Order: sequence, then structure tokens, then C-alpha cells
Amino acid sequence: IVEPLSAVPINDELQQARELVAKAEAEVLLKITEKMQVDLDGIENLFNCMIRLDVINARASYSLSFGGTCPDIFLPEADDGCLAAEALPGNKISMASYPTKRKWTLYLPKAYHPLLLQQHRQNMQKAKKDVSNAIADIRRRKLQGENMTQKEETDINLSFLEMQVTKLQQAYPVPVDIFVAQKTRVLVITGPNTGGKTICLKTVGLAAMMAKSGLHVLSSEPVKIPWFDFVFADIGDEQSLSQSLSTFSGHLKQISNILKHSTSQSLVLLDEVGAGTNPLEGAALGMSLLESFAETGALLTIATTHHGELKTLKYSNDAFENACTEFDEVNLKPTYRILWGIPGRSNAINIAERLGLPNIILVNARELYGAASAEINEVIIDMEKFKQNLHEHIHEAQHYLMLSRDLHENLLVTRRKVMQHGTDQRYRKMQEISEVAAMARSILHKKVRQLRASATLTSQPTIANKSQHTPAINSQNSPPDNIKLSVATKAKYSIDNIRQSPSEKRAKLPKVGDMVHVSSLNRKATVLKVEPSKEEMVVQAGNIKLKLKLADVIT
Repeated sequence: IVEPLSAVPINDELQQARELVAKAEAEVLLKITEKMQVDLDGIENLFNCMIRLDVINARASYSLSFGGTCPDIFLPEADDGCLAAEALPGNKISMASYPTKRKWTLYLPKAYHPLLLQQHRQNMQKAKKDVSNAIADIRRRKLQGENMTQKEETDINLSFLEMQVTKLQQAYPVPVDIFVAQKTRVLVITGPNTGGKTICLKTVGLAAMMAKSGLHVLSSEPVKIPWFDFVFADIGDEQSLSQSLSTFSGHLKQISNILKHSTSQSLVLLDEVGAGTNPLEGAALGMSLLESFAETGALLTIATTHHGELKTLKYSNDAFENACTEFDEVNLKPTYRILWGIPGRSNAINIAERLGLPNIILVNARELYGAASAEINEVIIDMEKFKQNLHEHIHEAQHYLMLSRDLHENLLVTRRKVMQHGTDQRYRKMQEISEVAAMARSILHKKVRQLRASATLTSQPTIANKSQHTPAINSQNSPPDNIKLSVATKAKYSIDNIRQSPSEKRAKLPKVGDMVHVSSLNRKATVLKVEPSKEEMVVQAGNIKLKLKLADVIT
């Protein structure tokens, strides 16, 4: 570059000015630094507070933006819980709120992977923006009176862009449901490739980390997550040329490190456990690793696998639970939903068919697969059928138990009503008897008074004659006083006896050797035997032994 001579002085002045500005800036910065050194600790504390506030604000903004749920974080306990499959009858996705009566290690319904949700949101925003821009461009050209060519109309295909928006709305990410009972230590997830097993692992791990970080968990329902002290993950290919590690050895090194550092409060996520080597040896090693985690390892271990042998661990160890990703065998594509208590199949041949592999290869593969794995699949299917039948019988027994309890309660209520009705009837009858007896006594007394009054009004001889007959009349029409007393006393005792409660009756029962009054004999008697259940007693009046009802005697 050749600098003109006329520009040399100006450039020199410019360079000097730049040097002066740099020197002034350095002096200002030096003075500021000297002043900051006096209050350096306070400034650092203020700066750290600003960072913390900014992080808190970022957490709140993120949570509000995605609309998650504030998780219920708890310290795990050693109580037993319930099976997740029992909590989801029919393997339907739960629509209910958090069930407080159940005990869970992890309750994560309708959880979304944050990156999938963010990617979908960005795609939606871009598609809607394209539609808005297209509409604005069409309006602008119409206002300017421009005639668009066929190519320009094709470039601005509004209906196509709107269709893209509709497709994105229909392709909303599918949430996963993770329900792990408190006594479950290892969850084995099986299912087809591209079915969402790894996404499920990552969703659980991110949910645990988001909860610990103070973020809302991306779920539309209440969430319960334990406070995991560490979250360990072996996901992806760990091969390394620099360290001479293959895929299998890379996984083993990572798992060995997890075994060394995990505690009883840790979460361990293992993707494709036992993969990368001979299937038989890999399955045996995977079973041993998972059993080790179940006995002395982490609080919760979630592992994905294609090894059929790992699916059988649930049937020999209560600490294991099975789950699988659902596969639509009609449309030959995964649904990305989790089914609980059911071991899944890889469906690799079906997926290969969907991806366009030649039919002759698929037919041969199905023949080879059927010969190699029919036995283990039959065992699993038989176990699942047995389990399903067992659950059906249990539900049926519980149903009949509830019915029998209801019938028993109804029977007790009916019995009480019948007994009360009988008591009321006896009480009314005895009241009627008492009223009739009182009426009879009243009539007799009235008749006697009339006879006596009529006798005093006659002449003396007549009186004398009448007086001879009056005693006879009186004796014929007026019952003896002791008989009247006996009837009245017996009726009164019967009414009082009905009114008394069973406890009062038992308290007033005569004892052997007590003296009681026998109403029918109008005399005292000695109690020889008492039978409360029959409401009877045996008494002796002189030389006579009688078996009487309790209502026939007066204590």
C-alpha cells in the first residue's frame, strides 16, 4: 500500500491521538483498579450475588417459559412400596393426580425431554414465522400491484407452509411416564430400536438434575423425585482410539467407575447394558451387574437392553421391575409410550421392513430368529399370562370380599332392626295388657262401689237380707286383692323388663340362693338355677320345684 505524501501528517496525528487515548484509558483503568483494591472483597461478593441472582432469574424464566411443574423432592426412606404395574391397571397412561396413598421411589408422569421440547418449539416458531412472512410478502406485492409469476407463487406457497405448521402441531413430542415403586431398585427397559428407550433414560436423568438445580420439571402433572446425591450415566459409545478402548471396554470402564463411586442415594442410568460383545457373555455380565446394583448399589438403577435374559430377573427378584417401549405392529412404528410390568421385544426385523430392507432377507431372518429365541419368548409369555391370570383372580377375590363385607354389614343392620322391632312389639303388647288390667280393676272397683251404695238405700230387713247376700256377691264379682296385685305387678314387671337394656337385665338377674316372689303362686321361692341365655330359672317353693321364665318372678 502506498501512502500519499499529503496523508502522512494526518495519519501521524491520528496515530498520536490513538496513543494518547490508549494512555488515558490505561490511566483511568489503573485508578479504578487502585480504588477497587480497597474494597475488593466487597466487590467480589457483590459480583457473586449478581451472578446468583442472574442464575435464579434464568431458572425462573426457563420454568415460566416451558410451563413445567414444581417437583416434590423428598429424602428416600427404606419403607416398602408397591408394584408400578399394579398402580397402572391395563397399562394405561395415568390421568390422575399424584396418588398420596402409594409409596414411590420416582413418580414422573407425562415428562418431556427438554431438548426435544425446545427443538419442537423452535421449529414451530420458524414455521409460523415463515407463514407470517409469506402472508406479508403477498400483501405487499398486491398493494404494489405486482403480478407474480408462476415460479414466484410456487416459492411463496402459503398452503404448503400452513400444512407444515399443522404437521408440527400434530407431531408434538410424546411424554413418557416413569412410575417406580419404592421397593424397586432396578428398572429394566426393553423394546425396539428407535423406540425411545435412550430418550427415556435421558428424560429421567435431566428431570433429576433439573429438580436439584431449582428448575421446574417438564411435566403436566405433579412430580415426586427423591434427592439423588449423584446422577451417573453410561449412555452412548465410549470407544477411544487414544486410550485403545473398544465400545465394550469403554462401557466397562465407565460402569466400573460408577460402581466405585455410587452410593445408596444415587441414580444410575445404563444404556444397552451388556452390549458390544458376545450376546451370551454380555447377557450374563449384564445380569450380574444389575444384581450387584440391586443388592449393594444405587438407590435406583434404570437400564435398557436387548438381552432377553435380563427380562427374567423380575420373576426371581422383587427388587427388579420390567417396562418396555410400545411398538405399533400394525403400522410398524414405535409409539414412544412406556408399558409397565411387560418385557418388550426388539422388533428389529419389523423395523428393518419399515426401512426398506429386501423381503428375502427379512423372511430368512424371521426363520432364523424363530428357531433361536422361541424358547425364551415362550417362557416370558407364559409368565406374563400366569401373572395376568393371577391379578385377575386377585381382583375377583377382592371384589367378592367387598361384596361379602357389604352383605355382612347389611345382615347386621337387618338383625338389629328385627330385634328392635320384636322388642317394640313386646313392649306394645305388655302395654296393652297393662291397660286392659287397669281397666278391669277400675270396672270391678266401680261395680263393688255401686253394689255397696245400692245396699245402703234399701230398708233394714232388706238391708239385712242384702247384707247376707252381699258378701257372696262381693266374693263372686270382686277378685281377691292378692290376685289383683299379682296381675298388676306382673304386667308392670314385664314392661319394666322390656324397657331395660341387656346390661341392666344381666345386672339384676337373681343368683342361686336368692329369694324371689313367684307371681303365679303369690309366695316366696328360693332360686336353684339361673339360665340367662334362655331367660329361665328353677325355683323351689316349699316342696314344689318349678321352671319359670324370668318375667314370671320378682326379685
